[in-house]
Amino acid sequence: MAIATVSSRMLATAEERRTLRQFVQRVVSERGFGPDACDFTFGNPQEPPLRGLVEALIRHAEPRGVHWFAYITHNPVAREAVARSLRQARGRPYQAADIAITAGGFGALAAALLAVLEPGDEVLYPRPGWFLYGGLTRAAGGTPVPVDLVPGSFDLDLGAIAAAIGPRTRVVVVNTPHNPTGRIFPRAQLDALAGLLAEASERHGKVIYLLADEPYARIVFDGHVHISPAESYPHTLVAYSYGKVLLAPGERLGWLALCPDMPEADRVALRDAVELAQMSHGWAFAGQTLQRALPELEGLCIDVTALQRRRDRMVEGLRAAGYEVAVPEGTFYLVPHAPEADDVAFAARLAAGDVWVLPGSVAEMPGRFRISLTATDAMVERALPVFARVMRAVRG
Repeated sequence: MAIATVSSRMLATAEERRTLRQFVQRVVSERGFGPDACDFTFGNPQEPPLRGLVEALIRHAEPRGVHWFAYITHNPVAREAVARSLRQARGRPYQAADIAITAGGFGALAAALLAVLEPGDEVLYPRPGWFLYGGLTRAAGGTPVPVDLVPGSFDLDLGAIAAAIGPRTRVVVVNTPHNPTGRIFPRAQLDALAGLLAEASERHGKVIYLLADEPYARIVFDGHVHISPAESYPHTLVAYSYGKVLLAPGERLGWLALCPDMPEADRVALRDAVELAQMSHGWAFAGQTLQRALPELEGLCIDVTALQRRRDRMVEGLRAAGYEVAVPEGTFYLVPHAPEADDVAFAARLAAGDVWVLPGSVAEMPGRFRISLTATDAMVERALPVFARVMRAVRG
């Protein structure tokens, strides 16, 4: 009898996500979210969407011709809006032709990897880090190679990156501001990484691309400034998502930009490769309504000042309760130390009080837990006494 099988690449990705599945199955499904639940888990919106987002979608959903919803890859107005914004914000000559409009940040990262990887090529990515770098690498036929950040500071470990680079290395992923730690990598580190990649590319006879994952580029605090790795290394592809700044992750809109300092011949080849990657990946272009609305959405953002106040309130309350927690420079996460070794069990204790956090093991940070500050201020105030009570119970 023939035996049905599934892809070993997907099985490997499922194994990476085993902790999350277990938490959802054993805790979330058993307890469920009550009406007063304090949801700090996945960065989902907990308040009404930005009115400008809603109005733009309504306005551009109304057809103005028979071909309003026809096949199209990249809306030229959307591409130019992104290029113009990048030129203004970063002072670099980004071109509309070098912008791919994607189905969110997922789509941007997937298109980049599909465009440059050969089977078995290696992708270095930060650990801890976003949960699907490994899965997207395998889906593109590559081999994922996690490289630990410096413990404590969560800086790039340039020595570890250099040691991990080999003849099959084709991509190095840098996520800044970093999810989940909130670290913004300084220019000195990015410049040093650029020198390292340039030398390794020359030594192995093939360009190593830098994939800059920047969905939190506009969510920075305390006067910090986001610095793109593209400012240091010409062979950089920049991935971006509007899901964070609009707090609308279910509306899949993002882009992939080719660094304007990349040699023109390389950019021309990559333009075609990225578009074909999007086609072969299931027509992974953003929907037409979103693309038409993009020039208006480009100027919208959640209230970062209010988010910073929420961060400060949560840090203050957690520290008063005895938690060890650093202050992030960007993103909308906190990653405190759990007061017991089993972070999944600790998250379950909080869930019993209707406070929901993500166990650190899910984000490759065992012994910690992640709080998403997309929760409301009212949730923060309801949750802080629960955090304090659970801390007392664990210490007791």
